[in-house]
Amino acid sequence: MIIDTHCHIDGEEFDEDRDAVIARAREAGVEKIFVPAIDLATSKRILTLCQQHPDYLYPMVGLHPEEVRADWQKQLAAIKTLLPPPSTLLPPPSSLQLQPSTILPPPILAIGEVGLDYYWSREFEHEQAEAFEEQVRWSVETQLPLMIHCRKAQNEMVGILKRYAQTLPGGVFHCFTGNEQEARELLQFDRFMLGIGGVLTFKKSHLPEVLSNNVPLDRIVLETDAPYMAPVPMRGKRNEPAFTRHVLHKLAESYGVSEVEIAQQTSANVARVFKKL
Repeated sequence: MIIDTHCHIDGEEFDEDRDAVIARAREAGVEKIFVPAIDLATSKRILTLCQQHPDYLYPMVGLHPEEVRADWQKQLAAIKTLLPPPSTLLPPPSSLQLQPSTILPPPILAIGEVGLDYYWSREFEHEQAEAFEEQVRWSVETQLPLMIHCRKAQNEMVGILKRYAQTLPGGVFHCFTGNEQEARELLQFDRFMLGIGGVLTFKKSHLPEVLSNNVPLDRIVLETDAPYMAPVPMRGKRNEPAFTRHVLHKLAESYGVSEVEIAQQTSANVARVFKKL
């Protein structure tokens, strides 16, 4: 059984066949799908969607760096209301006295997708940094892990994380595609994993060598980033969680181990970070 730790299955790209996509994922051996938000609207939408698929879809809430605009502070204030205060976190379900008709909202798994992205524009560079740091503080306060998006901003991201390194619960550096030096820099955050997806399978990708030579298997989790970044041999098509299988296959080939070992180790890695599972 494998876990897709990053899938935008709430997106409109899946509106016409979402149930079929989920069925194909189950058939492919995908045991769980983690669903990141990008803003307030998607945070609310994801909570509703995950409630419809309990114990299979797991929600995150947060403000994506590319969604940081003039209203970012209002967005963050509203998103924060979705988080459980540390003092009122629900006890384990077995200790709750519920009426038969009671339906609990799905527990928020992580804060994400958050981070920094200076690839297209630096118009809101400072606001992105402030929004990211605020959400890092949420992670410390709630002990919910982070799902971090970073593009063309690793130095700035690392600088912020270092200020909270001792108290952060951990998380995932989503869509890692970096080199040996960048991998080493991220691995210094020992409660974090590298999220590996379809780029690993691309013909000209350097990731197979970078990972197998520098990143131990106990620091990797699987992801698709569906509907984006479909792996070979599905490249050019809409990505979906069932395609995690192709990433798993390439990882096994790169490390010279069995697919079963990759599945078991990456699932164990997920369990170490996402303790609310």
